[in-house]
Amino acid sequence: MGKNLAEKLTELMAEAEIVDLSHLIAEDLPAAWPTHMPLQIRVWNYYTEQAGMHYVQSKATFQTRWMTMDEHVGTHFDAPPHFIPPSNSGLPNASEWGDMSGDKVPMQQMIGPAAVIDCRELDDTTGNGVSPLVEVEFIRDWEKRYGEIKAGDIVVFYSGWDKHYVKGSAGDHFGYTVIHGTSPAWVAPSLGTIDYLFDKGVRCLATDGASVGAAHNGVETHVGGLGKGMVYIEALTNLAKLPPKGSFLVFLPLKIKGSTGAPGRAFAVVPK
Repeated sequence: MGKNLAEKLTELMAEAEIVDLSHLIAEDLPAAWPTHMPLQIRVWNYYTEQAGMHYVQSKATFQTRWMTMDEHVGTHFDAPPHFIPPSNSGLPNASEWGDMSGDKVPMQQMIGPAAVIDCRELDDTTGNGVSPLVEVEFIRDWEKRYGEIKAGDIVVFYSGWDKHYVKGSAGDHFGYTVIHGTSPAWVAPSLGTIDYLFDKGVRCLATDGASVGAAHNGVETHVGGLGKGMVYIEALTNLAKLPPKGSFLVFLPLKIKGSTGAPGRAFAVVPK
């Protein structure tokens, strides 16, 4: 008899490396978008009452913490309602995709073969606050080298921007100084590139930048893709460990009712 699915998956995992593509979420890291709610993590209950620990709530023998955070913290995804208003709202850009909150996005849309576009050569090639754009011709050149991007692929933009996801003032360059126009910006796909990939059947874009949207015109590129039912995975890391083709990307977001997106765990299965 042939091998069942479980046996095949077991063999596959034994012959592959799991690469964690998720950033650590912490208050001293640039996890939150600079103009959104800051991330806060507090102790609710510690194992036992201790003198001088004002945050201890009881003598219960367990520990737990609580958090306040934006839906777009750390490694996260954008669902269509992040920029697309509900269909019955009467607002600009409203459509049925505005009704597709994060909890309704099919899981398989964020699981698939990864086409990793190395665009590091574009980094720091424009002025402060202006994103270098990945144009259609750049994608076509990549396809000539590695093969055509296909429907269902997750297109990943590898720019090396995760190097700025660090503690302290150096971490301001991940997002804060960019949106204030005092430092160079992350690489981002142009609207033409988003349209090109959508026409090829791509429904999920991913990046190690702070956003798939260009720093100088993020609304256009968010509306352009999310308004067609695409989703964006943002703030990945460790993309240097992925080949241009051949790995399999998985993103598992929190399932939050009515969400505009959610943080989650991203990883790739990479053949050894």
